[in-house]
Amino acid sequence: MLARSIFLTGCSRGLGLEMVKQIHPFTETLIATCRNPETASELRELAEEHSHIKILPVDVLNHETFGDVAEEVSSIVGEQGLNLLINNAGISPRSTRINFVTPEAMAETFAVNTTSPLMLTKALLPLLKAGASSDVDEDSDFCIKNAAIVNISSVLGSISNNMGDRSGGLYPYRCSKAALNMVTRSLSSDLNPFNITVISIHPGWVRTDMGGPNAPLSSQESIESLISTLKELTFDKSGLFFNQNGEEIPW
Repeated sequence: MLARSIFLTGCSRGLGLEMVKQIHPFTETLIATCRNPETASELRELAEEHSHIKILPVDVLNHETFGDVAEEVSSIVGEQGLNLLINNAGISPRSTRINFVTPEAMAETFAVNTTSPLMLTKALLPLLKAGASSDVDEDSDFCIKNAAIVNISSVLGSISNNMGDRSGGLYPYRCSKAALNMVTRSLSSDLNPFNITVISIHPGWVRTDMGGPNAPLSSQESIESLISTLKELTFDKSGLFFNQNGEEIPW
């Protein structure tokens, strides 16, 4: 088992939907969110087949609703709190070379990829603290016995790796993921006293709507590796940046 309770954003398609498919057998409660559950037919089918999958409507651009979201989550997980938050929802606008980038694209991408994970974490923090302090038998089969926050980032947010022939461009996406990595580092410091682990993870270059058809990894391969890495997640790894295989990525 991975964690007693898991909250996951961006579950209607792509990597988020694949995470729901592969993670749900490893938890007692999986709260899967998306903007429009009524149009997420595959997600709804999964929830109908597995009663421990709960669907919540969450618009990650609607930051002022996150308090209500936290109340809904509290009603589901109860006093045991939340053990794993995976901030997966993200966007990557097209045509973002220097000649085409716009302030609107920068602002929206930051709102989704950086501001939303931070604000959602803030709203859910009391539940994460409860999850980190709740009694979990050391002999239990839960890999995450405290609480953890996993920010789905990208190697494209690595400043060190932005060199060579494939460098430059992608300003909204690169900058928002680099900023998300800073959110991870700051959260890891602030939440250290509460026994909450915080990491960034790059799922690999994946064949999704965002990754495109030429990516080397399928969604299934990416998430299978990512789950294996999360099963090995320990508190001493807090504040670090990994790929889906568990290899550390330079900032």
